[in-house]
Amino acid sequence: MKTVALIPARYAATRFPAKLMQVLGNKTVIRHTYDNVKATGLFDEVIVATDSEIIFKEITDNGGIAKMTFGNHESGSDRIAEVARDMNVDVIVNVQGDTPFVNQESLQEIIDLFKDKNVQVASMMQELKEEQFISDPNYVKVVVDKKMNSLMFSRSVIPYPRSKDEKISYYEHIGVYAFRKQALLDFTNWEMTPLERAEKIECLRYLENGIALKMIIVNGVGVEIDTPEDLQRASISFSENI
Repeated sequence: MKTVALIPARYAATRFPAKLMQVLGNKTVIRHTYDNVKATGLFDEVIVATDSEIIFKEITDNGGIAKMTFGNHESGSDRIAEVARDMNVDVIVNVQGDTPFVNQESLQEIIDLFKDKNVQVASMMQELKEEQFISDPNYVKVVVDKKMNSLMFSRSVIPYPRSKDEKISYYEHIGVYAFRKQALLDFTNWEMTPLERAEKIECLRYLENGIALKMIIVNGVGVEIDTPEDLQRASISFSENI
């Protein structure tokens, strides 16, 4: 099973422009992500897909592989599909460029899901315990069924705790996806769906087309960097682990 990691990397992020070029410890966020994915040894290829010459140069000048893509993609999945379309590959793992703490154990677990031929798309989640993050719309929440298939993704608090007697665990969706190649290409051929447009969460396009994501619970993936405050938290986490 040929497996590649593609890292979509847009420079002009809406909430935090140039976040991938912010310095975290001793190098930029995007280099941390690329180097950590490469160091796992799990992939036949690791490639950054970007619309930015700045990011392209940051990766290639430091020995990595990057490919330029069109600048008008609506989502990271659309961006990596442009690169994946002509590749001979079975499984594609989409690691968002703003996940610098992604680790080998979690990536191995998500790849292993594809030993089941019924799995078309998979992703990760980690438990959210701090109330401030549970209610924060920058943190995408996910709920699953008993077989770990996704039921819904939302920036709202889901599930809503109407009953205070029920102990509820909340999970943050981590921006790491894995697809069979055809599932990724199908995604790009579907129109953007109503829930996806409303929530600005790309994986809702799969749910609205009848494809659930197989989810895994991960630990130690750390902070996803969506805001300047996330970068501050990531810097503290990085300092504590060096």
